[in-house]
Amino acid sequence: MTWNPKKKDEAQKSVDDAAEHASSQNNDKGQSAGKGHPTPKRKDAQAQNLRPLVPADRKASAKAAKARIRAREDAQYEAMKNGDINNMPKSERLPWRVYIRDYVDARLNIGEFFIPIALIIMIGSMVASAFLRNAWASIIPMILLYVYLGAVIIDVAVMWHKLKKKLIDKYGEASVAKGTRSASYAWSRAIQIRRWRLPKPRYDKRGHWPE
Repeated sequence: MTWNPKKKDEAQKSVDDAAEHASSQNNDKGQSAGKGHPTPKRKDAQAQNLRPLVPADRKASAKAAKARIRAREDAQYEAMKNGDINNMPKSERLPWRVYIRDYVDARLNIGEFFIPIALIIMIGSMVASAFLRNAWASIIPMILLYVYLGAVIIDVAVMWHKLKKKLIDKYGEASVAKGTRSASYAWSRAIQIRRWRLPKPRYDKRGHWPE
């Protein structure tokens, strides 16, 4: 048998052509079996998934966000004015805060008259000192004002002493912890005029004590 290098090259070329044809057919099958188009490159796929982190119009976006916040705050303020507890801020819906409001609203607080009485005493003192021109005419009203202020402080202290025990018995120590500001919430409400309190008292008259 005679060895012919030309025939060997022709046979090798035939094998290469057959392999290339088979590979082309497989690619065509993969493309048709998929979505009908070649698989995109990683760079192109990542570029398609990119989304801008900053809106195109930042001023309009900020204005819309402020409008949403303002609308929510207005709705919550109206809920506090109307006594709608379901739409009040979350802090006002806490069960121990509801209990504090009901307790303070149920009692007669000396401090809720402090602002009008203080104004009357101060105006009376100025008028008396102007007409009487006597040092005692201004000193006596100021003494009365300080006496009344002392009575308000004692009344608030007694109120909180009783209320704190009730809160602990009903809701535990967490209801009177420092972070809850329950004490300041109670006394600040106690020195407000009843009709000006927010959230609005749930009952028109005093005496409706919480359970």
